[in-house]
Amino acid sequence: MKVSSQDILKETQKTLELIGKAELTAEEKSWVTEQTAAHYANHVNPGILEYRKSVSTEYISVEWADGGDHFTDINGKRYLDLLGGYGIFNVGHRHPKVVEAVKNQLNRQALHSQELLEPFRAILAKLIHDITPGDLQFSFFGNSGAEAVEGAMKLAMLHTGRKSFVAATSAFHGKTLGALSATAKAKFRQPFLPILPDCYHVPYGDADYIESALRSADEVGNDIAAVILEPIQGEGGINVPPDDYFPRVRDLCDRYGALLIVDEVQTGMGRTGRMFCVDHWNVVPDIMTLGKALGGGVMPIGAFVSNKTVWEQLFPEPWLHSTTFGGNPLACVAAIANIHVTLEEKLPERAEKMGNEMMAKLRGLRRRFPKLCTDIRGKGLMIGMEFPTDAIGYEIAKGLFDHGVLVAGTLFNAKTIRIEPPLTITAQEMNQAIDAIEKVFKEVNAKHFETRRATVRKVTAP
Repeated sequence: MKVSSQDILKETQKTLELIGKAELTAEEKSWVTEQTAAHYANHVNPGILEYRKSVSTEYISVEWADGGDHFTDINGKRYLDLLGGYGIFNVGHRHPKVVEAVKNQLNRQALHSQELLEPFRAILAKLIHDITPGDLQFSFFGNSGAEAVEGAMKLAMLHTGRKSFVAATSAFHGKTLGALSATAKAKFRQPFLPILPDCYHVPYGDADYIESALRSADEVGNDIAAVILEPIQGEGGINVPPDDYFPRVRDLCDRYGALLIVDEVQTGMGRTGRMFCVDHWNVVPDIMTLGKALGGGVMPIGAFVSNKTVWEQLFPEPWLHSTTFGGNPLACVAAIANIHVTLEEKLPERAEKMGNEMMAKLRGLRRRFPKLCTDIRGKGLMIGMEFPTDAIGYEIAKGLFDHGVLVAGTLFNAKTIRIEPPLTITAQEMNQAIDAIEKVFKEVNAKHFETRRATVRKVTAP
């Protein structure tokens, strides 16, 4: 043991006491901040601190509390959350109904025995059937979106007897080994090659490439188990496909006997203005994956759901795919409350309305700063702002952080800044965000473009 048991007991006791306090003293705040920075450097990953330096002038800001559409650091500075935990907080931070459901269940039972039937898992599975498109009927619950993708890929292999997949360039489906096979960023993949063989990547948004991959695989006898796609690519840069893309891919999968897996981990639960993004195109996948917002921003949970024909392969041996913590009562009641709130507060409709208004305002800013902001795109409240370089993207994120607004780039690049606020964002909060973005645009544009133009005029003047 590196330190004595007594020292560990003192440290854990102090930490437990801090957790139980509603307010901290200035000395306690300083201690928590110092300990957090030191332990990230020595026990978590110093690279995370370096990243924080690139997007914040206060890189050791310690998150401490949240509520509504905001979170607060340990020193009391309040931030408007335009990031939404990369799509977690669709119903807002600590929605009272979600928190109440989890507390009530915790007072009764936290985890289950693994052996008896779990009622809230069953109720949640029925609700997933009710809200998902078409004939999707059976669900398996895990702890994350990546786990959901792993299960979906296994189910596709089991049903079809095939081992190959078609995914898209710029796709992100997770970083566990199976999901990483479908993820398309070389930096994430190369250190772990070889991963699943025969996972082919084609350009996103053009169904002709899907058809070519399916036809080529069919001709050489390397049949495709499934095509796996995000309805809107999140980490790839908020890439929105043309409206005929998913209907065509659905038809191609039927024609070649491949399953269609739609990854709704980030786009689902109302984010894009529909309960699920594929609802925009009236497409029913064979398997759908869920995660992020499903837990109501309170509990982690992921799921994959499919129709009876595909799921029947698991009937004879239900333990062929299993998990210890997946489908636990706390996560399931959080998801049930999340579905209730999403429907009761009409959050998909709200996302469409607020998203249209926000994109209109952002496109107005783009017209004013065309060299700085090169594109605004998205659906609902899943919006991307694109800039000429990663470095400028970092400057925008850092400037907004200083103005009390949290945003972030995507995992594939920093030049696309995502805007994914809680779907509960108010008109006043949206205007606050737009005002901050306008101020930062002016600052960064003056630094990179106006100064350069003025210099050119001075040099070329007669």
